[in-house]
Amino acid sequence: MDMLNDPALTAFREEVRAFLAAHLPGDIRRAAARATSVFVDPAVSLPWQRILHAKGWAAPDWPAEYGGPGWSEIERYVFAAECARAGAPNLAPMGLKMVAPVIMHYGSPEQRAHYLPRILSGEDYWCQGFSEPGAGSDLAALQLRATPDGADYILNGSKIWTTHAHFANRMFALVRTSNEGKPQAGISFLLLDMVAPGISIEPIRTLAGDHEFNQVFFDDVRVPQANRLGGENEGWSVAKHLLTFERGGKYAPGLIGRLERLRAHDNVNPVLRAQLDREAVTLKALQALELKAMRGVGGSAALYASALKVLGTEAAQRIDTLACEVAGYAAWADTDGQTPADLAVAVPRYLNDRAATIYAGSNEIQRDLIARTMLG
Repeated sequence: MDMLNDPALTAFREEVRAFLAAHLPGDIRRAAARATSVFVDPAVSLPWQRILHAKGWAAPDWPAEYGGPGWSEIERYVFAAECARAGAPNLAPMGLKMVAPVIMHYGSPEQRAHYLPRILSGEDYWCQGFSEPGAGSDLAALQLRATPDGADYILNGSKIWTTHAHFANRMFALVRTSNEGKPQAGISFLLLDMVAPGISIEPIRTLAGDHEFNQVFFDDVRVPQANRLGGENEGWSVAKHLLTFERGGKYAPGLIGRLERLRAHDNVNPVLRAQLDREAVTLKALQALELKAMRGVGGSAALYASALKVLGTEAAQRIDTLACEVAGYAAWADTDGQTPADLAVAVPRYLNDRAATIYAGSNEIQRDLIARTMLG
């Protein structure tokens, strides 16, 4: 934890705070406070991404050679904490944090030159085509068929639970290019255009009433083979590389920010106040583990990614529960009839976050991976 109190970070932290105070618009901050999901609609997130892009801060995790700010790990962590503290919206992770790293790692020079600037600017908005009706946690069972035809693949099948597909103009997808050998051995990784003929999108309404997910259907959709990342039938390795970025991450800064806002409400009884205080201690422990993971101490990146995914998503669900309790007590004790934004969306956020322990590989699967890594 001493890393966060390093005097060398003081000037950087103050620079970030000053920028956020001057450039985070109030309407964007208010809209972010009413978001019911970690996936904020692009009408809110993209204007903020463009502001950050103009500053050179849209992709803190990217190397400087691709347009990132060239920050250290601890500077990136401080930036995330300050954004959470200021109430800035989350940027869509599918492009900046998920497909971009695999394009950097597996992409050709032409693919990197084409896609990365468009991801950085927000010109391309991505969705993730992994899960299918018969392939969720058992992702290797996927059956979206990609049949070679000249210079193209022809896709037939569907994807489900596709977050923000109705907004996206691009998708990265796992497809079945072979049935030979193990299921994982016949999968390829494609980048495709969402306006290609033959693609149709059906909305899926969540328990919270949100339109966040979709089912996407492919009917003889042509995708150039040049849009493949990695070799044919080698997409499973690409996907594992990507999932390290999806599962791992900086959970603590955002959760600490949410909890601090809950603890700031006056209308909280002593029992509930004690529960909030206990959760604050738990989040400090999560933050310490994230800082340890940044230094690469005591485990592999994949091990940390699985552990942080379990701890972070379960902490989020506990905070959702506490938010509902604070909202209920505050409503009972309220005298002026005004409900703060974070409490107004407490129940929808609680309902939406039930999926957090399932997506990106269920927490049960993550615990199995942790056991296999640690115990063999």
